[in-house]
Amino acid sequence: ARAMIAVGLGVATVAFAGRYAFHLWKPLEQTITETAKRISTSSLSSYYKGGFEQKMSRREAGLILGVSPSAGKAKIRTAHRKIMILNHPDKG
Repeated sequence: ARAMIAVGLGVATVAFAGRYAFHLWKPLEQTITETAKRISTSSLSSYYKGGFEQKMSRREAGLILGVSPSAGKAKIRTAHRKIMILNHPDKG
């Protein structure tokens, strides 16, 4: 009998907590969406996300790597390695 009472109280507690969270969520949802609109996604990342050309040009490659199109081989390799490490599925 004690187990049934404990289960009932647990279910009631979860239900009331859910109801409380649901009522709090409505004003928070509006605040979150307004804040998300203010933050531009381009300011969060320095990587090029624009449209791609049919054949990659030196300019576009420089934009993707975050280096100038006239950068040397060492700088291009360093930038490429950095991006490859960041996007590798085995990282961490």
